[in-house]
Amino acid sequence: MVSREFRLQMEGYGLTTAEIHYQRPDHPSLLQLYVWQEYDLAPEFPSLREFLGFWERELEGALHSVRVAHNRLIRPAEWRAVNGIIAIH
Repeated sequence: MVSREFRLQMEGYGLTTAEIHYQRPDHPSLLQLYVWQEYDLAPEFPSLREFLGFWERELEGALHSVRVAHNRLIRPAEWRAVNGIIAIH
């Protein structure tokens, strides 16, 4: 059985981490940090946009800033052709 995460990576998804700073509803002068992590497609980030839309509609803490890091964990191998013969004794 293949895991959901592996299938997503094979389809081009990468691990996305968002650092979300938001204002606390009870203390608006304080910022709180929430870290969100999911497999998503760069550069559109549909899953992250959906989550942020949910946040704005349903949660009381106003968003202050979002910082995003993304990395494709599975990608084509990097190689280069070498012209020549290497003799090993």
